[in-house]
Amino acid sequence: MSAEEQWTLQVLKIGEEFGEAAQAVIGARGTNPRKGYSHGWPDVQAEVADTAITALVALARMRPDDAADYLARHLRAKSERFLPGPHQPSPDERPDPPAHR
Repeated sequence: MSAEEQWTLQVLKIGEEFGEAAQAVIGARGTNPRKGYSHGWPDVQAEVADTAITALVALARMRPDDAADYLARHLRAKSERFLPGPHQPSPDERPDPPAHR
């Protein structure tokens, strides 16, 4: 099996794990009339953790030589873009955008 085929299967596994997390949310909310309340929020948390672990394993398999460094760089770039820094106001401190007419 080629590396791309292995990566493809690993990414699909992330989707499977996400599906299990979504199913747990449905069960925690009791929105499936056939099953009712079949899960609790601790089940959801465990499934979300499984999804995150699976995603990290996929990244490690795709980038065996530098996955941790790649993730750190990616997190830094995302956090600089989306999290307030010392010079940026938090979302609660930002003024409301002007209303469109």
